[in-house]
Amino acid sequence: MTTHTSTNSTHVKAPRLEFAKSAPKAFRALVAFDAAAREGLDPALIELIQIRASHLNHCAYCLHMHTNDARKAGENEDRLHMVAVWREARHFFTEREQAALALTEALTLVADAGVPDEVYAEAAALFDERELAQVLALICTINTWNRVALSTGKVAGTDER
Repeated sequence: MTTHTSTNSTHVKAPRLEFAKSAPKAFRALVAFDAAAREGLDPALIELIQIRASHLNHCAYCLHMHTNDARKAGENEDRLHMVAVWREARHFFTEREQAALALTEALTLVADAGVPDEVYAEAAALFDERELAQVLALICTINTWNRVALSTGKVAGTDER
């Protein structure tokens, strides 16, 4: 459903439900899962994973939030611009970041080709088991957040958190 904002053809989406208020237990569980997934991971890596998944899921709300969070944490603008094309700009990212980005793509797009053995093996070679489990959990949480934001009509630059 849309509403007109003026007499021209500009439309604004009607607001949808507020997930946190409508499903508070599920929301709190997701917040807790997200917090647990982040434990022990490098903050820059966390944001890169969340940014890449949000690109792939076309989630402007989360992309806006996580690029801003990355900037606040001191992330380099060049790296932020290169996340979407990281394979062509590998020198901007460490081996671990590249492995995490490849795993993020595979798990985010899991219906396309599963998680290829070589992608998993590369990540497993660069992260210990605990770190790898944390990275997998983080990829799962950002994909869930993306789907919540997209399905509830969150708009980038508004009400972030």
